[in-house]
Amino acid sequence: MRVARALSTALLFLGVAAAPAAADASPSPSQDGASAPTRAGTSFRTAAEIEQGRSATASGSTGDYLYWSFPADTGQRPTIEAKVKLPQTHASQTWQIDVYDGLRRRQACQYGAQTRTAAADASSVELACVLRTVRAWSEPWANDPLPGTYYVRLTAIGVPTADLGLRVDTELRVDSKDIGGSAAVDGSLAEPLVPGVASKPGEEREDAAVLAGLEPEDGWASGWWSDRWVWTALGGVLAALAGVGGYALTRGTGRPSRVPPGS
Repeated sequence: MRVARALSTALLFLGVAAAPAAADASPSPSQDGASAPTRAGTSFRTAAEIEQGRSATASGSTGDYLYWSFPADTGQRPTIEAKVKLPQTHASQTWQIDVYDGLRRRQACQYGAQTRTAAADASSVELACVLRTVRAWSEPWANDPLPGTYYVRLTAIGVPTADLGLRVDTELRVDSKDIGGSAAVDGSLAEPLVPGVASKPGEEREDAAVLAGLEPEDGWASGWWSDRWVWTALGGVLAALAGVGGYALTRGTGRPSRVPPGS
């Protein structure tokens, strides 16, 4: 009876402890009030800002560089998807999507079709890039993704001269998956890598020119909290309950008989 009661308590604690983690993993509500950008920048400084979970559209010319930017926070694994609608008549074209962090370091795609070649009769081409999980902290010499602004550059490479300047319509969408405590590390950045802010001393940040104004809906993470603390504490509680239950099952229920004195 005691063992059953202990197991019931453990299951109840499991449900209560896992609830915050499940709530954090749920997708954030879409911000219908904010309008999606309908243009793209032509450089890092003029990149069009896009929020995660929304799609951006832009028109351009074959051979142009199209830039967007978006915020990514600790524990997120961003996915960038792009679709290019090609003109009716064109030669074979190769399109490529590149992603850079707030320090303008090129970030490798973990998987996805980062470069694709469209045949001469193709009406569109689709590309995708799944980044590595954003870390709260990293060694200075490492190239790990860190919290801050990320830039997306879309362009055609090796375009035939006859196709230069042809109109194209593009659509870009950024989503992310919350990886959680499995990717947590000890330590955090003093400031997210947002150009115009992270490079300024503390007393000058208020007057700094912010080149990227978007940030996550709930603000930038502090870097110390993750759901691994919940599961670590839960593991300790379950281990203690298992010890109590094992003792209750294995201890003897009878009392040793008394030996008469002098025998």
